[in-house]
Amino acid sequence: MLVQISPSLRHVTVLPGKGLKEFIKVKVASRRLSYRMLFYSLLFFTFLLRFVFVLTAVDGIDGENKCSSIGCLGKKLRPKILGRSLESNVPEVIYGILDQPLGKDELEGRSDIPQTLEEFMAQMKEGGYDAKTFALKLREMVTLMEQRTREAKIQEYLYRHVASSSIPKQLHCLGLRLANEHTNNAAARLQLPSAELVPALVDNNYFHFVLASDNVLAASVVAKSLVRNSLRPQKVVLHIITDRKTYYPMQAWFSLHPLSPAIIEVKALHHFDWLTKGKVPVLEAMEKDQNVRSQFRGGSSAIVTNTTEKPNVIAAKLQALSPKYNSVMNHIRIHLPELFSSLSKVVFLDDDIVVQTDLSPLWDIDLNGKVNGAVETCSGEDKFVMSKRLKSYLNFSHPLISQKFDPNECAWAYGMNIFDLDAWRKTNISSTYHYWVEQNIKSDLSLWQLGTLPPGLIAFHGHVHTIDPFWHLLGLGYQESTSFANAESAGVIHFNGRAKPWLDIAFPHLRPLWTKYIDFSDYFIKSCHIRAL
Repeated sequence: MLVQISPSLRHVTVLPGKGLKEFIKVKVASRRLSYRMLFYSLLFFTFLLRFVFVLTAVDGIDGENKCSSIGCLGKKLRPKILGRSLESNVPEVIYGILDQPLGKDELEGRSDIPQTLEEFMAQMKEGGYDAKTFALKLREMVTLMEQRTREAKIQEYLYRHVASSSIPKQLHCLGLRLANEHTNNAAARLQLPSAELVPALVDNNYFHFVLASDNVLAASVVAKSLVRNSLRPQKVVLHIITDRKTYYPMQAWFSLHPLSPAIIEVKALHHFDWLTKGKVPVLEAMEKDQNVRSQFRGGSSAIVTNTTEKPNVIAAKLQALSPKYNSVMNHIRIHLPELFSSLSKVVFLDDDIVVQTDLSPLWDIDLNGKVNGAVETCSGEDKFVMSKRLKSYLNFSHPLISQKFDPNECAWAYGMNIFDLDAWRKTNISSTYHYWVEQNIKSDLSLWQLGTLPPGLIAFHGHVHTIDPFWHLLGLGYQESTSFANAESAGVIHFNGRAKPWLDIAFPHLRPLWTKYIDFSDYFIKSCHIRAL
């Protein structure tokens, strides 16, 4: 081997020697290179030669043939150093096999597939398999685990759907006991409100709130939290709208649990003359929607047996089957101007909210000629509740939607809305709502699939005034990550989502914000075993 060192020590050339003998030729001026420097240089290159020899030997053990010392050094130092870059063929073999699809039928009845990583590693060590067999076994094990994970996830969604759609026996008990009390106790059949307070129902000097609900316990929490946190409860009028079956239990509860000095009105839908005269578009649309939905979906059993769709798609379809999405209590808000023809402004409340502050300042908000004062849902950091735009609710692959709306336009929320009824009556919002509901039914629910918010986003398009997010904190029924401190500091909290506070699947750390407005020593509450949990 030949080592050439330049006089300035800036260039060193290493060349292979001829035969077994090697010599060193140094061209250097004596005044620039001492014998000590020459000694250290020789010592360095002696170590380098030993290092190259070791790398070459290891490379030979790995099975590489025709590998020179310099070439093997290039392989080890990577990438493409000293002239070579050698790659192994093992990854390509593994990737090629893992890319091949494996059907579910190929795994059925197989008992030789590893169930755990430890079992897989034990088989590999004992069997001495090559790379191809390793990849085959790995593909089988991972595919089997993916199938089981998918099935478990779908079962979880199905159980949540059943839990969120069913009526807990405690609430069913409460309704039956109150209905019985209404029959046997004259005090449970009081006129609500009393005759001398009836004029306040149409007096625009009061703060009018509207609540549509068929859940007595939920309605009681909304009413109690509203009145307790009001600075002027004597100016509060709460209009409760319910259905025929819940009317007697609802009247009994608020007859026996007055919230004076606030004024409470309880009316069933059949008490409104407007709804009993002729055809009501929203009721007709609901009936058609229910028929189409049942045929289009095929029921929960058909949904969960689908083997091609992703679990999150199946979850969305199960959610669409929830009775609340076809409930008249949700649709009836689109007829507020007709139901309350004498009122100028109302605040509409969902029955899964809790009021935590005085709401009278809402009447001081200038809507600037808009109809709907609402909180936008596109400005939050979380990706589940507060990052919603129109594309989150509407199907922009359909030309009816894509030609008329911007997919990136911010969405807003139902749950706590200020409605200027005078401004509303000057628009065609209600007719627009019915038109789009009808179009969605004709298209087999291809414009949207969930609830009353999508047609609301369309009908109120251009008529929404954004209000401060303090007035409406959403997502307490969706995400457990909402902290108690953040929820407690909001003006109104909304348990939208499956985990309603009256269900066992409610988030434990958030549920106390709702249960604090329930008197668990009450006779009816105790007799139906309703507990704080």
